[in-house]
Amino acid sequence: MHPNGSASLLTPTRRRTVGVVIAAVLLLVGSLLLAYPDRAGAAADPLISRGKPATASSSEESGFGPQNAFDGDPATRWASAEGKDPQWIGVDLGVTADVTRVKLSWEAAYAKAYRIEISADGTTWTRLAEETAGNGGSDDWSTLSGKGRYLRVYGTARGTSYGYSLYEAEVYGTLDSGTPPTGAFTVVAAGDIAAQCTASDSDCAHPKTAALAQKLNPKFYLTMGDNQYDDARIADFRAYYDKTWGAFKDKTHPVPGNHETYDPAGSLVGYKTYFGAIAYPQGKSYYSFDEGNWHFIALDSNSLDQSAQTDWLKADLAKNSKACIAAYWHHPLYSSGGHGNDPVSRPVWKILYGAKADLVLNGHDHHYERFAPQNPDGKATADGITEIVGGMGGAEPYPIENVQPNSQKRISGEYGVLKLDFTDSGYSWSYVGTDGKAKDTSPKYACH
Repeated sequence: MHPNGSASLLTPTRRRTVGVVIAAVLLLVGSLLLAYPDRAGAAADPLISRGKPATASSSEESGFGPQNAFDGDPATRWASAEGKDPQWIGVDLGVTADVTRVKLSWEAAYAKAYRIEISADGTTWTRLAEETAGNGGSDDWSTLSGKGRYLRVYGTARGTSYGYSLYEAEVYGTLDSGTPPTGAFTVVAAGDIAAQCTASDSDCAHPKTAALAQKLNPKFYLTMGDNQYDDARIADFRAYYDKTWGAFKDKTHPVPGNHETYDPAGSLVGYKTYFGAIAYPQGKSYYSFDEGNWHFIALDSNSLDQSAQTDWLKADLAKNSKACIAAYWHHPLYSSGGHGNDPVSRPVWKILYGAKADLVLNGHDHHYERFAPQNPDGKATADGITEIVGGMGGAEPYPIENVQPNSQKRISGEYGVLKLDFTDSGYSWSYVGTDGKAKDTSPKYACH
């Protein structure tokens, strides 16, 4: 094996049973550290590839996608198509990085010959290391030196008649802090919006939240249901919502709330008539779309108990290739407001949690609230979903009644919108009041 394209021999760290071989390897490593003292601390560099966007030349099937090799779960794996050479798997580190170590954990379908390559642009590749007589197991390249944003493992000869399969591919090093986050964009979101009032009424809030939302000038807008009160008739949409939030309707991705089902003309009739294909881009009241490295899922929580929607959600997540996932709908699983917790959302939470989703946005209760990451059963956990209740878009505020576990911040009585900032690898947000001031600012979260 030849790291960095050199002709000198360097063997990955593997378990040996013969003491002489162990001694020889230790001697070799020691001599390398003496020759390259700046690399002596490389093994201590942080892991920088976990949860980053992954691509591959092929996948055996949807359950063996490339993201499995960078998820930190030793039970999942990437598997290429069988019987074909070459095959590769790569990761986008998000910014330029100094890579010092790559550790590969092979499944039974290993690579007999492969290269580790790095690139600044994903097009032109430089060899960091090369294996020509691999025997599977674990390969730990601990003394590498390369700079780039993209890294790939390029297999040229299979060790079996199958394909290539990795449980984990771990990249260590340091990210360039001077490089700005890539794929950054801003989203404005709110639920429970247009009461039956206009700007001529000084107490009418939705004209003020609309002005704020427009001033923030996001990439797009999300609504979390109850867009129009009280019965969401088309005449009311035109008389109220359209005069304020309708100014940026073409940049809005809405979902319905329970008030959209009260229309005397039929459930969701006014909603569908007003928004049209914007609310039904895939022919249903639920849909998904991508932006940057994010997959957004818009759900209709009036029918979360119907298998058609949950089956669609499972299929949608199985096809997703983005590293970060956000979902939004009306009824929250957890809320400290008057409506409280709504268990109708629990099955969907379980599906999203299983897919390592990051963020859920809801309305229904007319207050702002953020929760610590938690699992569907309400247990705080680092790999949990972060939930935000953002029902302060214009409807009359509700008081906080029963504070839920893991609730970190609650605001009632101050109208405003969520200003969400997304990057290729994380997110954060502020709750901004109609006076333009941030009333709460979240921690910065990394995507799972």
